[in-house]
Amino acid sequence: MENLKIDFDKVNGLVPAIIQDATTNAVLMLGYMNEEALQKTQESGKVTFFSRTKQRLWTKGETSGNFMHVQSIKVDCDNDTLLIKADPVGPVCHTGADTCFDEKNTSKTAFIDQLRSIIKDRKNNPTDKSYTASLFAKGINKVAQKVGEEAVEIVIEAKDDHKDLFMGEAADLLFHYLVLLEAKGYELDEVMDVLIQRHKG
Repeated sequence: MENLKIDFDKVNGLVPAIIQDATTNAVLMLGYMNEEALQKTQESGKVTFFSRTKQRLWTKGETSGNFMHVQSIKVDCDNDTLLIKADPVGPVCHTGADTCFDEKNTSKTAFIDQLRSIIKDRKNNPTDKSYTASLFAKGINKVAQKVGEEAVEIVIEAKDDHKDLFMGEAADLLFHYLVLLEAKGYELDEVMDVLIQRHKG
C-alpha cells in the first residue's frame, strides 16, 4: 500500500481509525493505531489496532477469526485520522452485532457505485475481452435494445415462481440500465434527484 503521511506526533502517537465496510459503506467501528499498528495493517492486509487497555498491538479477529481485510486506507485533511475500508469476516462487535454501533450491516446497494465505476472504466479504457466495452462499441441503439430485451425477460420470469431465474434477470436488467445511463452520459444521482423531487412533491 502507499506511503501515508500521518502526523502521529500531533496526537501523542495514536490516531483514530474509522473502519467502514468496503461493500456497504456502513461504519463498522472506531479504533486507534500507532505507527506500528498501521505498518502491520498495511503489511498483513488485516486491520490491526493499538489496544489502549492492553497496551499492545491487537489484530481484529485474532481470537474470533472475524478479521477485517483491508481494501483501502485514506488520511483526512489534517493528517491525523484514518478511514479504512475493509471486508469484515463475520460480526465486528464483541457482542456479536454487525457493527460496534449496533446497526445492521446488510444493505449492499452501495455496491452499485462500485459497479458504476467499473462500467465507466470499461467505457474509457475498453479491452477486447470486456463484454461491457463491446456494448459501448456497438453504440447507443444496441445498448438501449439490450435494456429492452432484459425488461421483457424479467416480465416473463415474473409470471413464474422461480426465484433464481427472476433474480438473474433482475441483475441483468439493472446492469444494462447502468450501462445505458453511462452511454447517455447521465449519472444515477440525477435519476435519484428526480425520485427525491417526486417524493417531496
